[in-house]
Amino acid sequence: MTTVSRQEQFVLWFEDLSLDDLALVGGKNASLGVLSRDLEQDGIRVPPGFALTTRAFRAFLADNGLDAHIGDTLKAFQAGRMTLKQSGKAIRNRILSAPMPERIRHEIERNYIGLAHRIGHRIPPVAVRSSATAEDLPGASFAGQHESFLNIRGREPLVEACRRCFASLFTDRAIAYREAKGFDHLSVAVSVGVQQMVRSDKAGAGVIFTLDTETGFPDVVQISAAWGLGETVVQGQVEPDRYVVFKPLLDKAGAIPIISRKCGSKSVTLVYGRSEGQPTRLINTPAPERVRRVLGDEEILQLARWGAAIERRYGKPMDIEWAKDGVSGELFIVQARPETVKAGADRSIMRRYTLVEERIPVFSGAAVGNAIATGKAFVVDSAERLGEFPDGAILVAPNTDPDWVPIMKRAAGIVTDHGGTTSHAAIVSRELGVPAVVGTGQATCMVKTGQTLTLSCAGGEKGHVYDAEVPFTVEDVDVGTLPETRTQIMVNIADPGAAFVWWQLPARGVGLARMEFIIANIVRAHPMALLHPDRLVKAERKQVESLFRGYPDGAEYFVDTLARGIASLAAPWYPHPAIVRLSDFKTNEYAGLVGGAHFEPAEENPMIGFRGASRYYDDRYREGFALECRALKRVRGTMGFENVIVMVPFCRTPEEADRVLEEMASNGLRRGEDGLEVYMMCEIPANVILAEDFARRFDGFSIGSNDLTQLLLGIDRDSEILAELFDERSPAVTGAIADVIGRAHKAGIKVGICGQAPSNYADFAAFLVRQQIDSISLNPDSFVRTIRSIADAEASG
Repeated sequence: MTTVSRQEQFVLWFEDLSLDDLALVGGKNASLGVLSRDLEQDGIRVPPGFALTTRAFRAFLADNGLDAHIGDTLKAFQAGRMTLKQSGKAIRNRILSAPMPERIRHEIERNYIGLAHRIGHRIPPVAVRSSATAEDLPGASFAGQHESFLNIRGREPLVEACRRCFASLFTDRAIAYREAKGFDHLSVAVSVGVQQMVRSDKAGAGVIFTLDTETGFPDVVQISAAWGLGETVVQGQVEPDRYVVFKPLLDKAGAIPIISRKCGSKSVTLVYGRSEGQPTRLINTPAPERVRRVLGDEEILQLARWGAAIERRYGKPMDIEWAKDGVSGELFIVQARPETVKAGADRSIMRRYTLVEERIPVFSGAAVGNAIATGKAFVVDSAERLGEFPDGAILVAPNTDPDWVPIMKRAAGIVTDHGGTTSHAAIVSRELGVPAVVGTGQATCMVKTGQTLTLSCAGGEKGHVYDAEVPFTVEDVDVGTLPETRTQIMVNIADPGAAFVWWQLPARGVGLARMEFIIANIVRAHPMALLHPDRLVKAERKQVESLFRGYPDGAEYFVDTLARGIASLAAPWYPHPAIVRLSDFKTNEYAGLVGGAHFEPAEENPMIGFRGASRYYDDRYREGFALECRALKRVRGTMGFENVIVMVPFCRTPEEADRVLEEMASNGLRRGEDGLEVYMMCEIPANVILAEDFARRFDGFSIGSNDLTQLLLGIDRDSEILAELFDERSPAVTGAIADVIGRAHKAGIKVGICGQAPSNYADFAAFLVRQQIDSISLNPDSFVRTIRSIADAEASG
């Protein structure tokens, strides 16, 4: 009996494959081998299956005499004698009309029967996916370039699906992509993966990335999820749920480090078809399912742990597809490949795009990339218009598919109605380095071809589109060249959606995380209105109730949303401290929240009125403060961010400090318990005068130079008339700051500053260094400039 070597075999089972078999089975199938064999100890489930090897593909071409035809046709295309469309169609037609050689057909059918025996299903439904030898290499993801076929049943349909996978090596988009990347067409071969289908048509599926795809922040796992088969997520047909998990806390006992959990609209669902001729069909998602999350917390954590394990095995960030079986309830990994865009970027270089002017966007969506682009819009509502697309235009479309890659690479920017951050448009835009705003829901209705647009993805996870040419700047910073300082340099951060943008800054923690930004921009409703919607007028009550749809009540919505926002701010510089300031709205600002006017008094001078500490123990806000405490307790306890420090703002007297600390303790935040530190904003003259009294009650001070200057000089900091007199460098202010630093140090507590002055004035930063302040917290956009001036001040003594 003759033994056939691996290189000569037409079929190999997944568990017999490794990354050494790339030339034999391509990137997708080699990865399935790694998952099936090497990661079993991590509990990772992979549906069984086998690979039709590149040997089978080459034998198919040879037996049908197709090599010469393909070579001649491609030469005619490269010489300009045939168009891309003509050459691709000619090659595909020859492949699709060629018979499958009997020796290859026999192996396909024999192993399909073997799969049926293994899983106990007479005619098992399988996924049939192309796996090319040039796929999943650094700088070449080939996202969607080759075909996949789902819910294939029976031997003859399987053989036909394999032939169609062979033909998909020569789709127009695949030929164009290889041309752009410089691959030799004839040296690339295709393997075919045949894998048991997971019944995700009865549950859900999606994509996992083991880093933040927009910023490259490496410490998170991003999971997208939609109902039904996962193609809707990959192709950008739905706005999926999006979950973000913080990797460093995944193995902490009892921690649930899900720092973001957003429910997408999930308007359509891909399910099994009703006949052999229609293996899948797209249906409208029932209304209750659209507002329900696809995955529970335990499932999110399980997928995140699997993603982290796969990343460890490969030693690089990964792009993974998962599916949940609606019959068994089990989760499966169905594909994995190295992430090819952010993983290869130079992490020491931080490129910053900044809009020069403030504008109001006409609409927004999910940001892809961190860039800004301007150009004339070109609306493409059908594939027939692709040939008219001009170089450098902004592509505006309902969504994109792989056939659109040739024009996407010529676009200055991309805007879509549908899709999330793992859609085809998003994946390809990242690889091409083209900024995109996806899932706007309305772009094609609001934009006309020829209209000038600016799209900005530079502000975090939300991308904005402006109806004009808005000037912007671009700056590259090598963070590896930034100096080290004795003074602890931290960052001020407010927007959870933008926090990851700054992760490369060598900050030693967050010196000021503003809770009120999360409340105003993400929660949006007054906490007392969420607790008591019955006190609102009908229109406001409807608005408030719509905000907490999907939650048991408004209180849980507030706590959960605030907690996840705080966690997102604390994550980029973990385990360094993150100092979170309790809400410091003024009454007029609170009144501006949804439902807020019913719960706030009218004040002549809100700047020095019912704000900060005075609210927390007052019956008018005590219930709202309890929600803030619950959110912080959840961040530190349930989510595991013990690096979070709580800071009390605008505390007027030591007695008031006692009342606030007592109120916090009654809500589960007791200073010193579980390592909890409590700081106080030093921003009122009384805080300086009574520094020793306050120091006995707190673990640290953070100087708020804006309010301290206002109250020492008697100047409304918002007054245009008195703007020239408002100067943090006034001897009255610097004298008070020098005094409180010295007295706090004698009392044994730390002092930092989170005000604007060090960012604005190099001499003020130098003054703080001379006073031996413990930490200086800077706005991210001034971090690079100011850390250099601080280092210079330290060097000069």
